[in-house]
Amino acid sequence: MDTIGIIVEYNPFHNGHLYMLNKVKEQYPNSKIVIILNGYFLERGLISLETKKEKTELALKYGTDLVIELPFVFGSNSADTFASASLYILNKLKVKKLIFGSESNDINILKSVASKQLEPGFDSKLKSYLNKGLNYPTALNKAIGIELTSPNDLLGVSYIKAILKNKYDIEPITLKRTNDYHDNKLNDSIVSASNIRERLNNNEDITKYIPEGKIVNINYDLLFQLLKYKILSDDNLDNYLTVDEGIDNKLKKIINEVSSINELIEKIKTKRYTYNRLMRMFIHILIGYTKEDRLRITNPEYIRLLGFSEDGSIYLNSIKKELDIPLVTKYTHLDSIIKDYELKAASIYDQLTSENVMDFELNNKPIKKEII
Repeated sequence: MDTIGIIVEYNPFHNGHLYMLNKVKEQYPNSKIVIILNGYFLERGLISLETKKEKTELALKYGTDLVIELPFVFGSNSADTFASASLYILNKLKVKKLIFGSESNDINILKSVASKQLEPGFDSKLKSYLNKGLNYPTALNKAIGIELTSPNDLLGVSYIKAILKNKYDIEPITLKRTNDYHDNKLNDSIVSASNIRERLNNNEDITKYIPEGKIVNINYDLLFQLLKYKILSDDNLDNYLTVDEGIDNKLKKIINEVSSINELIEKIKTKRYTYNRLMRMFIHILIGYTKEDRLRITNPEYIRLLGFSEDGSIYLNSIKKELDIPLVTKYTHLDSIIKDYELKAASIYDQLTSENVMDFELNNKPIKKEII
């Protein structure tokens, strides 16, 4: 029996995700599928278009056996941190295969790039390019000497790097993406999440591209007002994660000159401070995620179960005695800074969406897939 790990954000859950789950079940018919699910604020600084509960229910409905939370403190961070925490959890759960979408679909190239990044002196070489004002993907390509720009390939390298660095007994496997990440004009039934988000921004119907699911309304005006208040009222913005190199002073200077998040980004973005990096920084400021706390947090302190199928429950029971970190089904009596930030993130998400996700965080037990 194969145990397959898939790391996802589902922003939103669309036909491409359904295709991937079906392909995994087709290629590994007797497998158990374990999903590591990012929650309310995502790796590129975006706000999730679907709640954690909604994403968990959809994952279970379409074939997942276990849905495990990727906490905010890792899920809203850099690709390497995002990947490292996800693989840490999968390794604890005895997962033996990791499947991820890839534009190149060439696992050997991705392994080669990952190995180069672990060579002595690579970090210094990368830093020298970053110090020249290059953004991370450009600096990375120059440091490794290989042109690799597609986002899923880059994230795949981070997955493989985590596996190699920690000597996990997990085999990375690519699944060819069925579309181009930059396909904002395609009109097939399977398109990228960015395509769908662009259509939503243009008030277009997206029902053709998602099997089902409730898309939340995000109040970006309120997001800007909350962020503006925090920037103007906090004298120590540089305490927050990803706020560095004097950009805190720039934020305070410009914030009264703009009236929206997009205007703010246009005023301060550079080659190095990209849209995604700035959005991630804004979320860290808003939620109050500090550099000091980031240093205190190394790996996930617990495994939080969000949902399960009957087979998933059987599998979990078979390995439960081997787990050396707590398996959490409710937050009651859990003392953890990681949990504290998860609840802060849920609280801000509630304000921005009016979804009352705090009820799910505090009161709900893991969701059990109903047998039909």
